[in-house]
Amino acid sequence: QVQFVESGGGLVQPGESLRLSCVVSGFRVSTKDMNWYRQAPGQQREWVARIFTDSGTQTTHSLEGRFTISRLNTKNTVYLQMNNLEPEDTAVYYCKASDLDVWGRGTQVTVSS
Repeated sequence: QVQFVESGGGLVQPGESLRLSCVVSGFRVSTKDMNWYRQAPGQQREWVARIFTDSGTQTTHSLEGRFTISRLNTKNTVYLQMNNLEPEDTAVYYCKASDLDVWGRGTQVTVSS
């Protein structure tokens, strides 16, 4: 059974960093393109970043330079490193495989002074 368990969120101040984790079960993360999405309060869910099976990555333009997606195959986990966080980054963050309509519960990130 496919399952995504996101963690690593929390309350941080502007300028701080967080690393989110997504532990995947049901398939090997190296075999599918994996994504991070986020949904801010009152907003639609938006795509954040993708890591391809060949380890190439894409990040939404507005977050390039601050957010980095990666994976560790031995832990079957996908990560999102988020640096220099801003209040506008406050959202619930989710991971998802490109070709599966399965979502985890997400992890809440709140950036506030």
